[in-house]
Amino acid sequence: RYEKMMEDGMQKKVTELYVVDALSFTEAEKTITEEMSAYISGEFEVRDIKKAPYGEIFFSDADGDDKWFKCKLAFITLDDKTQKEKRTSVYYLVQAASVSGAVKHVDEVMGSTMIDYEITAIADTKVMDVFEHDNRAKAEGQNEDAKPEYEEQ
Repeated sequence: RYEKMMEDGMQKKVTELYVVDALSFTEAEKTITEEMSAYISGEFEVRDIKKAPYGEIFFSDADGDDKWFKCKLAFITLDDKTQKEKRTSVYYLVQAASVSGAVKHVDEVMGSTMIDYEITAIADTKVMDVFEHDNRAKAEGQNEDAKPEYEEQ
């Protein structure tokens, strides 16, 4: 939460949602504070941190892909014992310009795998940006193992 300069020149307190790839809540708060300090002058407050439900994040290099979509995929497997179809749901955060763009991006990424899947839901999110752990870890020379994501508001 911080004060943002609006288009009309007025200052307004806003709360924005960011996803930070971090190993702990402490690291997530430190990271978002460091990342946002370049863009914010004045008071800045991390209002909430919680573990995000995303199995993976699909980034896009396209300039127009400025939204983040929460996509629910059902992976379809066959149970060896019962020979029945089993579905396992996983959420992905997908960067795209539209719902159709998100579907296309998921299909491009998942199409290169041998996994049977079905997109069961897609929703627009309020996520403003995603800060990856890999880039920071490489820059700081840190360990790049296990990477849970955290949502911050």
